[in-house]
Amino acid sequence: MTDSASLLASVPTGLWIDGAFVDAADGDTFAVHDPATGDVLARVADAGEKDALRALDSAVAVQDEWAATAPRTRSTILRAAWEAVIERTEDLALLMTLEMGKALPESRGEVTYGAEFLRWFSEEAVRIQGRYTQSPSGAGRILVTKVPVGPVLAVTPWNFPLAMGTRKIGPALAAGCTVLVKPAEDTPLTMLLLAEIMAGAGVPAGVLSVLPASNAPAVTEPLLADERLRKVTFTGSTRVGKILIEQSARNVLRTSMELGGNAPFVVFDDADIDAAVDGAMAAKMRNGGEACTAANRLIVAESVREEFTEKLTARIAALTVGPGSSDGTNVGPLVNEKQRTNVRSLVDDAVAAGARVRTGGHVIDGPGWFFEPTVLDEVPPSARIVREEIFGPVAAITSFVDEQDAVDAANDTEFGLAAYIYTRDLDRALRVSDRIASGMVGVNRGVVSDVAAPFGGVKQSGLGSEGGTEGIDEYLDTKYVAFQ
Repeated sequence: MTDSASLLASVPTGLWIDGAFVDAADGDTFAVHDPATGDVLARVADAGEKDALRALDSAVAVQDEWAATAPRTRSTILRAAWEAVIERTEDLALLMTLEMGKALPESRGEVTYGAEFLRWFSEEAVRIQGRYTQSPSGAGRILVTKVPVGPVLAVTPWNFPLAMGTRKIGPALAAGCTVLVKPAEDTPLTMLLLAEIMAGAGVPAGVLSVLPASNAPAVTEPLLADERLRKVTFTGSTRVGKILIEQSARNVLRTSMELGGNAPFVVFDDADIDAAVDGAMAAKMRNGGEACTAANRLIVAESVREEFTEKLTARIAALTVGPGSSDGTNVGPLVNEKQRTNVRSLVDDAVAAGARVRTGGHVIDGPGWFFEPTVLDEVPPSARIVREEIFGPVAAITSFVDEQDAVDAANDTEFGLAAYIYTRDLDRALRVSDRIASGMVGVNRGVVSDVAAPFGGVKQSGLGSEGGTEGIDEYLDTKYVAFQ
């Protein structure tokens, strides 16, 4: 495997515009930090308005040509990109670990998952369908086709630097859209390396642009104000999503929004407790808890709460914390100091409100942005931690008495992205799944993400779906042609 220094020396740090890495128009750069040490990994070109509009010019110039490219050709390019990403698994995984912090095995898993969006949508590219039928009146014929929406702005988060990009790039390119990606400030290196890989796989100049920026509005606002842009897709906080929705309304852009979550993890008294603990470890501790689908509230039947809590506490207390690239690390650092401060604030607030610390609960002294894997029990409903996304390695446990109580607790949030249910009763599983207001529900499983399934939420967790057969529709407009 490539060592860190050699890898970082080989990773491009310019803006990817019109098929080349270039400096920012004003020459500015910004630092990318290693969250395990706080050290600077690299300095990256810092995009501004001129760069954003230059990238849009490039995308617009080739939009019609890319849309007219044979679906099989687009499919072949995406398939080649999948193969190329898989070939670079170790480099991409190490790079993600260096700039985001997650444990290296999790980064390898993300490469597999993220690459699969390229393969999946390479297959969907040749299955875009319309219809042709006679009008019910008999007076004419109806032709319905699907056409690409046009240039797309994709704003991606730091927690899954590769997969959240490929989940947008894959369907957009498959549909015939050009894409401008604004990666998160904390983790731009992975997306820049992906751009290089995809160019090598045959993605034409101008079809994909990557615009790292320390000031996101400097890039997004001029693009959203330009009538040539036709869609924005965003993964991130509900607060920022609302701003982008408001700004996108000026030009009536198509929007896909995968926003905040506050996932309930409901364990009923008939559940297999050991299986539920396994599921909670996956749903809570995957990615160090820095996931929108993370189990934010563990809502456990009072009769089994102590058994569940004891077993979960033992598992979490046994996790090894350290740099993500170190052998044996289970939980890496949080992505930055701000995120760690927020996690500490949520834990302190819960404890002050009466929550009981079963393990962890503190910042880890020393370099880097580490926080102890933590279990909080008897968390009161007034605590902020049951209202706000934790985005860290903290499990907050509450209890319930009956099914109605569990459903009410699960739905007591403005969010509705993911939810989890553990029960041996199939009727209950179906009944509660129907009643929980959530875009995705995992029944007796702690991971719901699947490339072949639609990923999306309801309420303030977003608009639209990514992945599955539904994912490509987000990048297609419906056109009706009437024939006599």
